[in-house]
Amino acid sequence: MSIYVGNLSYEVTEAELGSVFAEYGSVKRVHVPTDRETGRARGFAFVEMDTPAQESTAIETLDGAEWMGRSMKVNQARPREEGGRGQRNSFN
Repeated sequence: MSIYVGNLSYEVTEAELGSVFAEYGSVKRVHVPTDRETGRARGFAFVEMDTPAQESTAIETLDGAEWMGRSMKVNQARPREEGGRGQRNSFN
């Protein structure tokens, strides 16, 4: 399982976000996507922790919590949908 973290500051770093989640267990991975052109964080991230129990506790505790002047949106990440950005649907 992976955790989606939204409404983040554009100044957030993977290390800072990892330290927030480390309070709820062992963090395996943090990924903060960046804009290709500016290199700036895009305002969301993904976090993976060692166990589903740790992830559940972090989600329950941090969803809606204020951090870096913003109210975080924290929930279970959904699988990426087919099609993605830049692809057009065919209407035959």
